[in-house]
Amino acid sequence: MDSRQDNIIGIHAVTECLRQNGSEISQLLLQSGRRDKALLSIRELAQQQGIAIEEASKREMDKRFDGVHQGVVALISVTSKVASEKDLIVILDKLDHPPLLLVLDGVTDPHNLGACLRTADAVGVDAVIVPKDKSAPLNATVRKVACGAAETVAFISVTNLARCLQTLKERGIWLVGTADKTAKSLFQQDLTGPLALIMGSEGTGLRRLTRENCDFLVAIPMAGALSSLNVSVATGVCLFEAARQRTK
Repeated sequence: MDSRQDNIIGIHAVTECLRQNGSEISQLLLQSGRRDKALLSIRELAQQQGIAIEEASKREMDKRFDGVHQGVVALISVTSKVASEKDLIVILDKLDHPPLLLVLDGVTDPHNLGACLRTADAVGVDAVIVPKDKSAPLNATVRKVACGAAETVAFISVTNLARCLQTLKERGIWLVGTADKTAKSLFQQDLTGPLALIMGSEGTGLRRLTRENCDFLVAIPMAGALSSLNVSVATGVCLFEAARQRTK
């Protein structure tokens, strides 16, 4: 686990952090003069947990923080959000159902990573796995886009993704990767049982070793002129197809 200072911006992301991991917040910064319902609710949650609250003008907050802060910023000490392969094994051992995992092979855009985490939470993914050196970090932008999902979904960063995939295969987990040039449709693939869905990077897709480790390669059928979807959109399509099959 790593330890660093970071911040969470935005009403939804800060609210969810207060509810899930309020002990990580060292200070809450609120825009002065704001008395709307959303910020009053956040203030009340923070006061209940004894979290220090400071007010600042919108101009000052705009200078200090990138992105749309919506008048609220939580300063946090991140000590437990990024887990390792060992933590993944513990998670898998505790499951009472066939695992559903999401592997993101080289998603480096924080907005896409945040959107993927949000969808993973919605579907009930047990863990999201990324390669340590080929992924956007779990930073403030990711947390804001994830709208609280960064606080609820296990986020696993591994040094060697190919080795991790081999470990999953040894545990009986099927690896289904997505690729543009493959004859099999996502909707033809059995996505029930122990499963890891593997999505490639925004530009080049799956890396060679990742692709070679997959048990199956599938494509999302495209009826229009474009040949591919944004990785976060494609992740949503794949995960909800898996969820549909798994709840039949």
